[in-house]
Amino acid sequence: MKLFPAIDIKDGKCVRLKQGLFNEVTVYCDEPYKVAHYFEECGADYIHIVDLDGSLKGRSVNASTIKKIVENVNIPVELGGGIRTLDNIKEVLELGVDRVIIGTKAVENPEFVKDAVNAFGAERIVAGVDAKNGYVAINGWEELSDKTALSLCLKMKEMGVKTIIYTDISKDGMLVGPNVEKTKELSDATGLDIIASGGMSSLDDLKALSEEGIYGAIIGKAIYEKRIDLKEAVELFRMRG
Repeated sequence: MKLFPAIDIKDGKCVRLKQGLFNEVTVYCDEPYKVAHYFEECGADYIHIVDLDGSLKGRSVNASTIKKIVENVNIPVELGGGIRTLDNIKEVLELGVDRVIIGTKAVENPEFVKDAVNAFGAERIVAGVDAKNGYVAINGWEELSDKTALSLCLKMKEMGVKTIIYTDISKDGMLVGPNVEKTKELSDATGLDIIASGGMSSLDDLKALSEEGIYGAIIGKAIYEKRIDLKEAVELFRMRG
C-alpha cells in the first residue's frame, strides 16, 4: 500500500482542519516546504497537498507556496483544491506538480474530467470523492450534492480516471480510524486505485486498509500529532510491498 503524507495549506501555512470545518483550524508550520522536506527525509515517495483557500474560492490561491514545496523536494507532489478549468490544470502542472485532484468540478461536470484525461493523460488526473453520510460534498465541503460516493466513482471510471481519493469527511482530522468498510466497497465495486483519506490514527489503521487490498492511504494529523511515525510506517509498508 502506498502512503501519502499530507500538507493542507491555508494562508500560506501548513494547517489541519477538523471534519473540513474552516473555523476548526490548527496551524502546524508557517513554512510548508519544511514539512515536505521532512516527509522526504522520512522516506516518503509522494506528497499529497490541498490548497484549502483554493477549494473555497474555486481557483488556485497558494501557488507560490506550492511552487516552493515542489522546488525543495525530489519526490512527486499531487495537488487538489480549486482546480476547475483546463487552464488551472496546465498552470498547476507547470509549477512542477505531478498530478492534480479534481473534486467539485468532477461532480458538477463529469465530462470536464474526461476532457482533462484526454488532454493531460490519466496518470496526471485524480478524482477526489469527498463524502458525508454517503453523499458527495463540494466547494470546500461546504455543500452536499445529490450524488453518492459510489455513483460518482463509477462515473469517473467511465470518464477514464484510474485513481480516486476517497475522503470520509466525518472522520477527517478526528483521529478515529478510516472508514475501511466503505473504502473496500468502493475498491471492489470499481476496480480503481482507491486512496483512503480521513481518520488515520495509528499503524493499525493503515494495516487494516492494507489487509483489504486498498491501494493507498493519506496520513495527515496523525503525523503532526505524533500518532504515526512516518519513517516507521514507510519502512513497514515498503517491506510488505
